[in-house]
Amino acid sequence: MQKLPETFIETAIQAVDQARLITARYFRSELAVDSKSDRSPVTVADQETEQALKNLILDRHPEHGFFGEESGTENTSAPWQWILDPIDGTKSFASGKPTFGTLVALLFENEPLLGIIDHGILDERWIGIKNRPTTFNGQPCATSKTSAVARSSLCVTTPDMFDESAMAAFDQLSCQCQFRVFGGDCHSYGLLASGHTEIVCEADLKAYDYLALVPVVEGAGGVISDWRGDPLNRDSGDRVLASANLSVHREAIQYLRGSHLD
Repeated sequence: MQKLPETFIETAIQAVDQARLITARYFRSELAVDSKSDRSPVTVADQETEQALKNLILDRHPEHGFFGEESGTENTSAPWQWILDPIDGTKSFASGKPTFGTLVALLFENEPLLGIIDHGILDERWIGIKNRPTTFNGQPCATSKTSAVARSSLCVTTPDMFDESAMAAFDQLSCQCQFRVFGGDCHSYGLLASGHTEIVCEADLKAYDYLALVPVVEGAGGVISDWRGDPLNRDSGDRVLASANLSVHREAIQYLRGSHLD
């Protein structure tokens, strides 16, 4: 496996440190919210954060590729690719909820080797590195030992992310869980990595929404894939399932397959 240079890890940490400064300056301020072509919300905070992080990353690693939610792609043929969501949870950010976060992923030949989930307002940071234990605020963390869906809690940001077929599959799974919780954005995946919830099941996601989550969840002992159980990369679809362990994950996928999927 490709070794991840320490300088790349340092760049990622510097990037999320900078994101904290910018987002804190705008959080709970009088902020205009615009709509993009896909009707998703965007603010000047999203745009300024991404541009600052993009400049930092490409100044240090000009030979790398980049894909950001707001600015799109650069140098897509490079083996090293940075994937960035400057504010995951713009709706939460714009409405004053602190569950928004910054997501930074680094891929080598389409495999996520590094992921950071950073919640600056909450001062919470999960760092996942391939083949290393995930850390939460510098200390190793681990997923829940719960081994059955019936004893699991399930998190999802909003039911609005499901079309008709996805909602049918989601309901098939969620009705088997102990309880379900709405809201959370990328914070839910960090909480799963720290053992506080067992399942996150979402849809209508893009690569910049989920690639940073992969090393974080896996390094804590969890499993993350699409709804069919296939590994996540830049070419995966929009449906993501994260579970505390393989036992829960396999059972959850069986419930998802109980409904008609596209």
